[in-house]
Amino acid sequence: MPSRTGPKMDGSGGRVRLKAHYSGDLLITSLDSATTFDELCAEVREMCRLHPGHPLTLKWVDSEGDPCTVSSQMELEEAFRLSCQHKDEGLTLHVFPSIPKEPGMPCPGEDKSIYRRGARRWRKLYRANGHLFQAKRFNRRAYCGQCSERIWGLARQGYRCIHCKLLVHKRCYVLVPLTCSRHMDSVMPSQEPAVDDKSDDVDLPSEESDGIAYISSTRKHDNIKDDSEDLKPVIDGMDGIKISQGLGLQDFDLIRVIGRGSYAKVLLVRLKKNDQVYAMKVVKKELVHDDEDIDWVQTEKHVFEQASSNPFLVGLHSCFQTTSRLFLVIEYVNGGDLMFHMQRQRKLPEEHARFYAAEICIALNFLHERGIIYRDLKLDNVLLDADGHIKLTDYGMCKEGLGPGDTTSTFCGTPNYIAPEILRGEEYGFSVDWWALGVLMFEMMAGRSPFDIITDNPDMNTEDYLFQVILEKPIRIPRFLSVKASHVLKGFLNKDPKERLGCRPQTGFSDIKSHAFFRSIDWDLLGKKQALPPFQPQITDDYGLDNFDTQFTSEPVQLTPDDEDVIKRIDQSEFEGFEYINPLLLSTEESV
Repeated sequence: MPSRTGPKMDGSGGRVRLKAHYSGDLLITSLDSATTFDELCAEVREMCRLHPGHPLTLKWVDSEGDPCTVSSQMELEEAFRLSCQHKDEGLTLHVFPSIPKEPGMPCPGEDKSIYRRGARRWRKLYRANGHLFQAKRFNRRAYCGQCSERIWGLARQGYRCIHCKLLVHKRCYVLVPLTCSRHMDSVMPSQEPAVDDKSDDVDLPSEESDGIAYISSTRKHDNIKDDSEDLKPVIDGMDGIKISQGLGLQDFDLIRVIGRGSYAKVLLVRLKKNDQVYAMKVVKKELVHDDEDIDWVQTEKHVFEQASSNPFLVGLHSCFQTTSRLFLVIEYVNGGDLMFHMQRQRKLPEEHARFYAAEICIALNFLHERGIIYRDLKLDNVLLDADGHIKLTDYGMCKEGLGPGDTTSTFCGTPNYIAPEILRGEEYGFSVDWWALGVLMFEMMAGRSPFDIITDNPDMNTEDYLFQVILEKPIRIPRFLSVKASHVLKGFLNKDPKERLGCRPQTGFSDIKSHAFFRSIDWDLLGKKQALPPFQPQITDDYGLDNFDTQFTSEPVQLTPDDEDVIKRIDQSEFEGFEYINPLLLSTEESV
């Protein structure tokens, strides 16, 4: 039978890492390479909680990304053999709880797009001894159910079984001897490692506490403060229970809706105590319930905090929360975005594009120097302030923590701006931002995307075809552009990131500044916002609402009533520590 000694493959021991995609989950375990086809099917059914004998189709994804049905011992052995040639990848299966109507036909619910790397976000679960462990972030004191030691670290420090709530270190989950039971009592240690039994009082976890041990008193030898008392909620009449202790929704007047995305609504608001105007991003907690989404919120908040010290990035004023929503109060930039202005002007003079591109370069370099890839540069995310300077906004796609030479592999971005190395499934770094800048500059100067597809053929109006164009078709630069403009576009839109403008280690940003297209820019003056913008947006009222799309500004300014059943399902501990007030902006307000 299959062994479950960990997710990594050990070629010398005949072990193969198995990754099974099923119903939105990525289930990870390891198998003996001598596993039979019948044993594999039994293991997969157990992992996916299907009844023995339930119809099953297994599709193996080969190194080219193509699905191949595994339906016999011979096909399984071939899959194992080829998997051993790619030890880091292992054997990847897609599991369907059905069989095709005819051989060669797709399974019910099968979509070819799921085989494209990164096309879908899967919840990653690690299987061991019947448990399904998921990486989790623990905001309070948690102890490993295997070794009884404290689970330390940032981000998602350990694993929690999604069924029995057992908590373990990442290093310990393969050692857990206890068999998982969805109805078992808590298997946490009855007390934390003893130091002073008389002074230590441990609350045992329950199903409702997600298996986390809450410490009600602070040990003398431990300098970490138990902040459970700080988390007692107070009532906020406007939105159920207010969790934040500082600013709250009652401190703001809601003026108008100015934007909306898949996760958030953006409001124009006024701080009552000083009449300062801000934008407020409102995110429903029910939409950020899994770890990846929570990471996105925390990353955006952290980048907003750092952005406050750069003149070309939208900064953060404060954050607070209620039981149902997260609120990020950010700078209000009232000149509209480049998409809005491009729709009016169709294309921009090269001088205008040069100015905006140079300020964007300063903003991107600021992020890169701090180990952040922006990953969502597009016309919609480039705002103009009242004077005509740019500010980048929306940091939800950012990737933090990259050092020189570090890379990442997440498939993400806006389709028209995704760099070829992402589409090829390669590891990538800051290079993808310079590619996106090339696309944006092309749009500004040519008035269209470099990848416009004008056809009546429905097969050519798909995302897959767009990606094929980005990867394979040469980019044609309009003849009406100057030689310098043509050259800089070719530099940024080089499909090879090693040859792309801005991507040479140590000298990338200097290469951009010294390029002939930017030679007329005084970078010192520009960095201080002392260069005169080529265009000043029209501000016809107190707020500049004429520069925002009426489909947003005509919406009623209201937050939908809370659903108590939804709120009960939200794990509020995931959002502890979200509150924030920017000390720089706070001191500015007090001096007004």
